Amino acid sequence: MSFEPFAVITSNTIVLAQNNIDTDQIIPARFLTTTSKDGLGKSVFYDWRYDAQGNLRPDSVLDAVPAQTHKILVAGANFGCGSSREHAPWALSDFGFRVVISSDIADIFKSNALKNGLLPVEIDDATHAALLATPGQQVTVDLETQTVVYGENQQASFTVEPFARRCLLDGVDPLGHLLNQMDNIQQYESARP
Repeated sequence: MSFEPFAVITSNTIVLAQNNIDTDQIIPARFLTTTSKDGLGKSVFYDWRYDAQGNLRPDSVLDAVPAQTHKILVAGANFGCGSSREHAPWALSDFGFRVVISSDIADIFKSNALKNGLLPVEIDDATHAALLATPGQQVTVDLETQTVVYGENQQASFTVEPFARRCLLDGVDPLGHLLNQMDNIQQYESARP
């Protein structure tokens, strides 16, 4: 699978300051009846965005601004905890997010996100607090240098596992990376008895 290669994303942020946002809050279980990523964005944070009649809540920060101008989600600690559903990063990406920033992101969510073109960024507590306190500010996330730039040229670093980083920069998942190596694999195999 391929997706838009990741390089530098500069965007305003959407802030969900709650801690322990789990995958059932990100995409409720009743929307997991599909194996397609398409259209899941409309159900992301469904119970926070819609009332019991299915109408958008006027106080939803997720719908207060155009998703295309806000590609970075800043969330409270322990983001993506709960079940291991791959639908969670699918829904966030389909909504328009390319980056999720927190001080702590659940390991299984992080792994699923990296394989699906969504960059999970874990930053230090002071930077996290500064980003949570200023929703809507412009932030730049540079995957090549693994830095977050915000405010008055303030900067924080983050790390991403090298293979996952390479895949994101190339715009492919792990299988796509292997398929891109097919010529080399076939040359190697043909040289062996």
